[in-house]
Amino acid sequence: MGPLSPCIAGNVMTKLEGGCQCGAIRYEVSLDLMGSGACHCRSCQYSTGGGPNYVALVPTPGFKVTRGQPKTYVRPGGSGADVTRNFCGDCGTPLWSRGDLPFLPVKVGSFDDPSALEPGVHLWTNDAPPWHPIDPGRPAFPENPPRP
Repeated sequence: MGPLSPCIAGNVMTKLEGGCQCGAIRYEVSLDLMGSGACHCRSCQYSTGGGPNYVALVPTPGFKVTRGQPKTYVRPGGSGADVTRNFCGDCGTPLWSRGDLPFLPVKVGSFDDPSALEPGVHLWTNDAPPWHPIDPGRPAFPENPPRP
């Protein structure tokens, strides 16, 4: 397992679905996840209201919005590159982000069943307040992991 390998309970996933709390935005994932993790950067803390940002990494071609149009907010992420955060304009649920990578970090809490999407890695731990849970049994990086 590499540092971004998913820690997913059960067998290979074929299709996942999710959306916002009020149901205005829905999406589906048709390709296997690339990994899962928790980002502790300050930007993610703002987007979650204080905690780490738990995400599943979805290959961009395997992600499709099936209902609604999210609102967006763009700002530099921890790496300095712009990150577009997508959220429901009605209920405010954070949904996914877009950056300069070939995957989308989709918020674990927006999946219909997030129970099997345990974080496989912790990122930006330098920004984590002392009360953020960081599993010592998982890989952790002070910022982004090195790109291959």
